[in-house]
Amino acid sequence: MSLTDKAIAQIRQLIASGALPPGSKLPPEQELAAQLGLSRNLAREAVKALAVARVLEVKRGDGTYVTSLQPSLLLEGLGGAVELLQGDPDAVLDLMEVRRLLEPTATALAVSRMSADGLAQVKRHLDAMREAREDVERLNAHDVAFHRAIVSVTGNESLITLLEGISGRTLRARIWRGLVDARAASRTLAEHEAIYAALASGDVTLAHAAALLHVNNTEQWLRTHLKSTTELGEDTATARLSMEKAQD
Repeated sequence: MSLTDKAIAQIRQLIASGALPPGSKLPPEQELAAQLGLSRNLAREAVKALAVARVLEVKRGDGTYVTSLQPSLLLEGLGGAVELLQGDPDAVLDLMEVRRLLEPTATALAVSRMSADGLAQVKRHLDAMREAREDVERLNAHDVAFHRAIVSVTGNESLITLLEGISGRTLRARIWRGLVDARAASRTLAEHEAIYAALASGDVTLAHAAALLHVNNTEQWLRTHLKSTTELGEDTATARLSMEKAQD
């Protein structure tokens, strides 16, 4: 571990212990460095790193503060990291696997917390998907919004942020599927209809199963297609380019 990493760990420990609670102001740089037994340069580098991670906020002319430490803030960087993985087919498959593990559970959780307004919001996106079935990009945009509306009902901010960072960022792969598979739109609509029906009926088990089937079908299609392109002699770079073109 580098000296800067150790300095970061020391400041994080102050926050974790409650010595620096959310919203509190850090001591001046010189005082903080002396308190932690660090040089001012190390203290400064640690503060910069934690500011990038949204743990601290530097207010010019005022000082440095601990942020709210809300999951939506701390996990915000996940979406950006996922975006950097979009051109790698193997990474996209990994993300789909994570989505398969999380989204069905989130959908089942939403059943017990679903309000009439929440269900109406989900239906609005389903209706929009029906109208956009001939437009791959629009259909998939409402696909993402459909799932976002479901997960938001859970009220679990950590889960919402994680799935937003993962599921919302696999849009390129889903658009790619729609462009190369003429039956993808019909299948996608049917699977979303089943998810909505389960939500509307209040059936937790059915909602989990419908969401699992939907995500699993998408994941398996991608795995099969990527495998077939490899068997036909197309390399990873070619598959990556295909997915990138899906958003051009």
